[in-house]
Amino acid sequence: MLAAGGGTRYGMPKILAEQGDWLRLCVAALLAGGCCKVFVTVGAAAVAMPQGAEAVQVPTWREGLSESVRAGLVRARGRQGVVGVVLHVVDIPDVSAPQVERLLAAAGPSPRALARATHFGQIGHPAYIGADHLGAVLDSLSGDRGAGPFFAGRGDVIDVECGDLGTGLDHDHPRPRP
Repeated sequence: MLAAGGGTRYGMPKILAEQGDWLRLCVAALLAGGCCKVFVTVGAAAVAMPQGAEAVQVPTWREGLSESVRAGLVRARGRQGVVGVVLHVVDIPDVSAPQVERLLAAAGPSPRALARATHFGQIGHPAYIGADHLGAVLDSLSGDRGAGPFFAGRGDVIDVECGDLGTGLDHDHPRPRP
């Protein structure tokens, strides 16, 4: 899960948002949805990890999103027997276990599969990257772009509609308090 950034538009690192609730909600959904381990990229802020999650330090987080994606994928790829990786971001806290389950079911999970959640037709997160594609995704990363450009250039991506299970909206700005 990507959470290393400084949250410039948000006004603080999003890993700290809602007193850490976003982090806890996302980790819980990923684990309950079928992920056996959750790696959380951290950089701008360090926090205690929820049970089942492991921090992956990203000292180069200021260089852009690609550094966070790279660190997380390299750490996940290093696990024995990895078939694929579910990629998610901390600023989409309404992810649910059923969304992750649906994504994994569509992906097989297979080392050759590529899948991404859509919400009412809008491409979003979480995304699944089969192990056979991890090297190519890593090679494609640069600057403040994640795996999206890699997915965009392919015709074999499985789009998994999840709009009935969540909004998929990311939070770039804090919500006004009532």
